[in-house]
Amino acid sequence: MKKVACSLTIAGTDPSGGAGIQADLKTFQELQSYGMSIITSVVAQNTTGVQNIHHLPLEMIADQLDSVFSDMPVNAFKTGMIANIDMMDIIYTKIKDRNLPFVIDPVMVATSGDTLINEDARIYLRDKLVPLCTIITPNIPEAEFLTGEKIENIEEMQTAAMKIVYEYGAGAALVKGGHLSGDAVDFLYDGKEMHTFTEKRIDTVNTHGTGCTYSAAITAYLSHGFSLLEAVEKSKHYVTEAIRHSFNLGAGNGPTNHFATRKESIYS
Repeated sequence: MKKVACSLTIAGTDPSGGAGIQADLKTFQELQSYGMSIITSVVAQNTTGVQNIHHLPLEMIADQLDSVFSDMPVNAFKTGMIANIDMMDIIYTKIKDRNLPFVIDPVMVATSGDTLINEDARIYLRDKLVPLCTIITPNIPEAEFLTGEKIENIEEMQTAAMKIVYEYGAGAALVKGGHLSGDAVDFLYDGKEMHTFTEKRIDTVNTHGTGCTYSAAITAYLSHGFSLLEAVEKSKHYVTEAIRHSFNLGAGNGPTNHFATRKESIYS
């Protein structure tokens, strides 16, 4: 029987389907990795913003993690929205001894601008979870928080990526340039080399869930055994096509198209 690649996401929800757990599972499915999920928070959100958040009881988060890890194969996993220190501490305890590819999407602010985690939790993430990760995928505002430095150009993006690896212990850092002007340029520093990924910027407001989708794609490719460099390269293409063929849905920032790379997709 053929071995099945399996990916796990630990994150909050998005009932409108563009971000969070829902975006992760769609991405896993499209990239042929069996998707599993641990829900940390139930989030009432849509393309216009976040309306309400309900955090699951800590015991329930722990039980979900135990249920998956005690029974299912996990080839790679990612974290997204983890709202507070107590949640992070439980997750840290459950994953710290697992030698698996681990992708951190340091979800701090929604595309709409809504804050999703408190400051103490951001510091805990940097100091406790980042040293465990294979790769962390901050956008520029997130990288600014992690490093404490303003980022206004590509040279400062590269410096931030190196700092996250050298000072905070990440296995690699992918600093994404979506908030700058010009081409959409991302920099991956893997502790040895700086890699550049460039795509033409796409003129659209439909970017809801792009960070979730990008990091989920990296997780899925890692679950298949691709190298980190290959996983990021393939994921950059995947998320670019998802943005290029995004949907004009909702009144705010519309969602990306998770099946844009399907050859038979009627939306491509």
